[in-house]
Amino acid sequence: MGADVCWDPAAEQPAARQAAWRSMNAVCAGDKEAWVALFAADAVIEDPVGPSMFDAEGKGHRGSDAVAAFWDLTIAQVERFEFVIRDSHAANDGREVANVGTITTYLPGGYVVDTDGVFVYRVGEDGLIRSMRAHWETDRALATARQAEHGK
Repeated sequence: MGADVCWDPAAEQPAARQAAWRSMNAVCAGDKEAWVALFAADAVIEDPVGPSMFDAEGKGHRGSDAVAAFWDLTIAQVERFEFVIRDSHAANDGREVANVGTITTYLPGGYVVDTDGVFVYRVGEDGLIRSMRAHWETDRALATARQAEHGK
């Protein structure tokens, strides 16, 4: 009891979980081109879901150009990412997955923020991401902001 979920990325996994894994790896590698290539031309990103500092109207970032712009607006502003996925629930057809975990971001100026959330990916038959919806609370994440420990 209480053990973390461990994934074997080499083992056969549902398509949506594979896409989520590739997305996290591309983000950690800072590889915008690889990350954008994971999304369908009509994909939508809602991160976080609803109105936010990244999406004032809360309608999401739709289409390839918007996906690339989302990278520039958010991901490119972070020096380093760490993903800890504590649990993952795939739909029976494997085309949607809800990952429960924490994304730790290391920001310029030595700040660190932990964002707890549920991250939902839906893929098409081709395995490309059709939607990524991140359920997290801005105030809750900002409350974790702290200076990074020296040497980390």
